[in-house]
Amino acid sequence: MEYVRRIRDLREDHDYTQEYVAHYLGTSQTMYARYERGANEMPIRHLISLCRLYHVSADYILGLSKTL
Repeated sequence: MEYVRRIRDLREDHDYTQEYVAHYLGTSQTMYARYERGANEMPIRHLISLCRLYHVSADYILGLSKTL
């Protein structure tokens, strides 16, 4: 699950808290933390929102591409 590591790394690289990203996604910090641990799969709408937030492709987040 490459995306688990990538969403955490992107968040940390941008100095965002889990709470900030969760608020941006319209979900709870607890649920977002579960995405980062791989305990829950992230809905497509959240993947799209993260692509917009970090200005990266879905392929990058999903581990299908090494380039941003």
